[in-house]
Amino acid sequence: MNAIRHFDGSRYELHAYVVMNNHVHVIVHPWPERELEWIISSWKSYSARQIQRSRGLRGPVWQREYFDRIVRDQEEFREKLRYIQSNPFKRWPGLESYLWVWPLLE
Repeated sequence: MNAIRHFDGSRYELHAYVVMNNHVHVIVHPWPERELEWIISSWKSYSARQIQRSRGLRGPVWQREYFDRIVRDQEEFREKLRYIQSNPFKRWPGLESYLWVWPLLE
């Protein structure tokens, strides 16, 4: 979560994210001088080092690939935003709050 939020406003505009136990969803608008691939690589690199250090792990943390989609209009944006916001609550029914989602479900 810290890696995703760190360069919001300087390398990209962050619209939403959810960090789950085994995957992450993000809506981000890269600034013209930054490629999405570079942004995701920096997130993965930084977070992998932090996870490895904190848990005494070695080896890969993330899959090499990622799946990106272009959000084409406001309707699709709202659909993706609702999906991100509700993802932990669908995965774990009965969950009342979740710290690793932003913006919070309205």
